Amino acid sequence: AGARRLAEAERGRLSRFLGQDIAADYDDGGARQYMAVRWSLGLLGGLVLASVAVGAAYGSLLLWGWFLISGGEWMTITASAVGGLFLLFLALQGIVGVALLEGQLARHFLGPSPQEALRRRIDELSTSRAGVVDAVHDERRRIERDLHDGVQQRLVALGMLLGRARRSQDPDKARALLVQAHEESRAALTDLREVAWRVYPTALDEAGLRAALEAVAERSPIPVRLEYGLTAEPEEAVRTVAYFVVAEAVTNAIKHAGAEHLTVALTRSDADKGVAEVGVAAARKGGGGRGGGKKAGGRRGRGGDGAGRA
Repeated sequence: AGARRLAEAERGRLSRFLGQDIAADYDDGGARQYMAVRWSLGLLGGLVLASVAVGAAYGSLLLWGWFLISGGEWMTITASAVGGLFLLFLALQGIVGVALLEGQLARHFLGPSPQEALRRRIDELSTSRAGVVDAVHDERRRIERDLHDGVQQRLVALGMLLGRARRSQDPDKARALLVQAHEESRAALTDLREVAWRVYPTALDEAGLRAALEAVAERSPIPVRLEYGLTAEPEEAVRTVAYFVVAEAVTNAIKHAGAEHLTVALTRSDADKGVAEVGVAAARKGGGGRGGGKKAGGRRGRGGDGAGRA
């Protein structure tokens, strides 16, 4: 227990000062082995710090040692100062080396074994694969529902209208039924295009992300203002994720937020290249929108405002 507490303190120190993140799921045997070896590295680190102090002290002779010169001692002071600066340089390099050794030592004794790391990686891949399969099944069910509730109903109505026109003995009535059938066929074609557009818009490849988002704004039943701040066309994966995140966020905001108009903003991330910041704000009746967060790493969305990174 004592070794584990010390190992936890070391793990926190490595994470805070050296940026070395070590998982907390190590066993007590690894903690004891780590602390048994860690003292020698601590002794080496102490020697390096002492070398830094000695090198800094001798190197500072260039600043104040001239006041102690008497006779021909200036050569001795200069040589001592140069040697101190060289020692300081080596000691600083030693600090970097000790920090790297600390990280490697912690990962060796506290980190997972190669077999355990492989097993964890397999579990992560299995989980992510199951999530992808579920997403594909959900998308297939959505497409089937759109086809059944939209296009299929239109085609059934179209067939009934054509059948009635064929059986009608009145030319005027048959002509009117044919006009209705023509309008129904146009509506079915519109629904079919809607389904195809939600699967993957061709404008995204042909005209780019901005044109595809402008089409989303035009097809929205409420006003949508697009603030497009990307100076260059993003990569295919980024623009695909950004498009579907915006499309689903707009759809959910229309259905659940009770918004009068929406604002969609895309900007380039200053911190990470190849990352687009995506935000959707809904202005509701009787007040402004409320803030919310959403990771844009996939097709997720909810009613209300959203912000994310693609």
